[in-house]
This record gives sequence, structure tokens and C-alpha cells, in this order.
Amino acid sequence: MTFKELNISRSVMKALEEKKYALVTPIQQQAIPVGLTGRDILGIAQTGTGKTAAFAIPIIEQLAAVSIKGGSCPIRALILTPTRELAIQIDEAFTDYGKYTRLRHTVIYGGVPQNSQVRMLKSGVDILIATPGRLLDLIKQGFVHLQSVTHLVLDEADRMLDMGFIHDVRTLVPMLPKERQTMLFSATMPAGVEKISKTLLRNPKKVEVTPEASVVDTIEQNLFMVEKMNKIGLLLNVLDSQYGKSVLIFSRTKHGADKIAKTLNQHKIRCEAIHGNKSQNARQTALKDMKTGRIHIIVATDIAARGIDIANLGVVINYDIPEVAETYVHRIGRTGRAGNTGIAFSFCSKEEYGLLNDIQHLTGRKIPTLAVPA
Repeated sequence: MTFKELNISRSVMKALEEKKYALVTPIQQQAIPVGLTGRDILGIAQTGTGKTAAFAIPIIEQLAAVSIKGGSCPIRALILTPTRELAIQIDEAFTDYGKYTRLRHTVIYGGVPQNSQVRMLKSGVDILIATPGRLLDLIKQGFVHLQSVTHLVLDEADRMLDMGFIHDVRTLVPMLPKERQTMLFSATMPAGVEKISKTLLRNPKKVEVTPEASVVDTIEQNLFMVEKMNKIGLLLNVLDSQYGKSVLIFSRTKHGADKIAKTLNQHKIRCEAIHGNKSQNARQTALKDMKTGRIHIIVATDIAARGIDIANLGVVINYDIPEVAETYVHRIGRTGRAGNTGIAFSFCSKEEYGLLNDIQHLTGRKIPTLAVPA
């Protein structure tokens, strides 16, 4: 199916064509027609399935069709997201899709001075993309008012739960009009997300794509059984075999990510580490360097990497086996997107055998084991 078949307006269609967005992903095919009717949506979809367009396009279409009297520009759509990186990416998507509308949007997040964000808010915006903490701060300071919101999106709800933001969400909801369209998207449906979905949504349409474990079927997976002390040597060997490809390496800890990045740079392999202790500017610089080809390798923790979309990512390396099996699926699902091939390598030490068993139980398949190079 193409976007033209979804009866998208001419202005949005022109923007999509310029970006060469033609084919509709399964989540978009299910969610966009429902979203255009104004009905609440409960969406189960992983990062990389096209869900941003699934909620952004209906919002743009509906807001652009309603003129605001008196030239005022109150916030009419609020998109809540757990990380700064994801908030920025969503803001960029609204720039792409709404290019030929008069809608104004901006993004606010913590970790940077608020002055420029406040200036944008004072000038008036239709659509606000925000992380919960900075949003609550600016509400308390009187810079954000939510009484005109007609559309609410809660994106990556399971990660919101993991990061402790659900309390902030519960604080924000009473500030919103009861009459609104709400769309909640989550990769998984733990009890906490299910509970808040019942609070936020009214008679929602459930749209779901790609069961949690099946995404791994499109990615070549490889496993190395290796002593912990030998992981760095193995990493150097694997990176040599994958020379020229974009690589995302996952470390379980911030300290581990820094240590891996330092060692690689000492071996003249240019890379950057991103994690919660890094400044926003440092994280954005690393992503920009990756996109421009200045570096080909990023070392990241799970929370820092959530929401990051690196185009044509060729390789994912699990330097540490994740403690939660579903995280493995999230990690390797960052490669092999949009019809591209992808490959994942996992380094498993004796201490991580139990975690590996959990992953293989979840995915229903045994990961092929490779011999560690001599």
C-alpha cells in the first residue's frame, strides 16, 4: 500500500513525496486511517516500524484542517516521549511531514538551557514534543499551558515505565482537557503500561504489528562464547571483519561504554560513547558524526540508545548480554530495517549463560555459535 491510497491531503502528500516516502508500513496502514477519524489508539509496535508517521500524519491532517481565530497559537497537540534523542527525532519528523502546512512545532527536553525553548513557546506552537521532566518544569514556571490540547501521544510507554516517568505522566494528565484524542504506543505491554492505558484511553482501537520475538528472524545472528577478559580482543577482531559498516555496540553500564570507547580509540578505531552521563551536546555530536560518516562506531547503553535511529545500520554487537531478554530484541532490531540486511554478534561469558537462555527461550530459536578467532 502507498500513502496515496490513504487519502492523505495534498500538502502532506507533497512533503512525503519529496522525502521519497511512498510505501506504508504495517503500523501506518492500520493506525493512520483510525487516527484520522479521531479515535483513541493503543499501538503495539517497536522502534523502527514507522510509528512516528502513524501518529504524526493524523495529527497534522486534523490540526491543519482547523483554523484558529484571532491569530493565536495555543498548544493543540502534546507528544510525550522518554528520551531527548527520540524527542528530537519526532520533531524532525513533524518538520518533514508538515513542511507545507502552517503548523508550528517545537521540542523541549532537559539537559540543556531552557532559554531557547522558552522563546519558541512564547512565539506560539501548535504541536509540542516533550520529555516529561522538562515539561513539568516549564509548566510550573508558567511557560506551558495545556488547556487547548486536543491530541495527546504517549510514545515508548514501556520505556517511560522503565525510566520512572509514569508518575510524571499521571501528574500531567489532569492538566489536559478530557475531550481529546489519545494515542499510546509501546513495544511491549507490561502490567504498568496496561494499567495506564486504561486510564488514558477511551474505547481505543488496538493496532499491533510484529510480535516481539519475530523481528529477529530477519537478522543474521551470531554468538561467541568467550571469557570476560577476552571480550575486548574479540571485539577488535569482529570490527576488523566488519570494516566499513556502521556499528552500534551495546554495553550494560556507562563505565563499560566509556572503557570500550577509550580502548577502541587507543587502537586508532574512531568511535564515541553515549550514555546518561554524557551532555546532550556530546550525544548529539556523536549521532551527527555517525550520520556524516566521520565515525562508524557508537558504544551505547540501552537507555541512551532507545529511540536512536541510525540509517542503514549494518551491525549490532552485544558486548554484554542484556539482563532482560526483550532488550535483546530491541537491540538487534536496530539493524536490518527497511529491507536492508543486518547482522548481530553477541559476546557471552560464563556469568551470562542464564541471560542467554532467557533470550533463546523468548525468541524460540538457538543462536548459532561461532568459533572465537585465534
